[in-house]
Amino acid sequence: MGAYLERITKGPKMEHSALVAGATGIVGNNLARHLLARGWSVYGLARRPGTDIQGMSPITADLLDSASLRSALRALRPTHVFFSTWLRQKTEAENVLVNSAMVRNLLDALSSTESVRHVALVTGLKHYLGPFESYGQGALAATPFREDQPRLDVENFYYAQEDEVFVAAKRDGFTWSIRRPHTIIGYAVGNAMNLGTTLAAYATIQRETGRPFLFPGSGIQWNALTDMTDARLLAGHLEWAATTDAARNQAFNVVNGDVFRWKWMWGRLADWFGLLPAPFPGEPLERQMADAGPIWSDIARKHKLAEPDLNRLTSAWHTDADLGRPIEVVTDMSKSRRLGFLDYQPTDESFFNLFTILRQKRIVPRRQRGRRAAGSPRQRAGRHRVLDRGCDRHGSPDPTPSRSNPQYPELLKKVG
Repeated sequence: MGAYLERITKGPKMEHSALVAGATGIVGNNLARHLLARGWSVYGLARRPGTDIQGMSPITADLLDSASLRSALRALRPTHVFFSTWLRQKTEAENVLVNSAMVRNLLDALSSTESVRHVALVTGLKHYLGPFESYGQGALAATPFREDQPRLDVENFYYAQEDEVFVAAKRDGFTWSIRRPHTIIGYAVGNAMNLGTTLAAYATIQRETGRPFLFPGSGIQWNALTDMTDARLLAGHLEWAATTDAARNQAFNVVNGDVFRWKWMWGRLADWFGLLPAPFPGEPLERQMADAGPIWSDIARKHKLAEPDLNRLTSAWHTDADLGRPIEVVTDMSKSRRLGFLDYQPTDESFFNLFTILRQKRIVPRRQRGRRAAGSPRQRAGRHRVLDRGCDRHGSPDPTPSRSNPQYPELLKKVG
């Protein structure tokens, strides 16, 4: 258990009521589950919120329809608002108009309640990398990315969303916090940017068809250091900043705490699915998966999977953009560490946890016998296993990520 969770658990209880905007996405889904487990009252807002999260009260509303939004929220008195959704448009100018309006409409609808004490907004590393139409181009901030680096001189809907939060906070008197995670790993179906589930579906197709497991990204991403964000760790960070005085009215990067190279991680993922990783270079996923829809339908029928529509599971365009970046992407977490958030999660275990859930929910097939990837016993066992026993590569997932360990350096020495 993380230090902040121990502090909150031992301290006096306060009644917290959360409104999670985007409850069906990777962030919102995992956040709702986390807060419910921590004793919060949770309302999940979405156009089609679903009923798969036990204990969450679904709120059906369109963030772009002010009138229906006010009607849906008229009886709610949330103490905390967590905003974790967006709608992709054709241009960044349209992204700015649409996505800032969603934040503004929600906070305007809640303004008269005078119940909101804190608003948390989740954006991402495009704060430093720029929007998709100029992604990773031009003059960029130096890595590792730090929260005090200035905004880029380009249109960016992340900036517009932040500004809407700042205006509403000044008007209504609530505190705020901003999260800038890297690529998020976590369970959700139908999400527009889901690298983990996309790679799971891709690996399944390659195994079933005998095609090579090709890395779809750039040479820089293959060889350089990078990091990622587990949705469960992000959920813990969202609660931490919303309930910690020192963390209010600040922006935070949120990543797992480890770094890796994709040329190492690709072999780990291949091994989990019983594949051999193909030599680099590879080919973008959009080209590799151009004919994959009917193939996936056949796989789903053969293995009695829950979702036969590949488009509901994969986002090849996003995975290609993420893994095709021409620059190193490493994120600094010192600010959170200094203020007391010490949680840590090995990224390979984040993938394994997600893959296990996908198998349990019949999104991908159960493990089949077959040839496993080459690798030393140490690589196959996983260097972090001594430190993170939260999820066996083929076992049951731990519902919470591994926590920081003050004895980590000593343990690491013993591992070798």
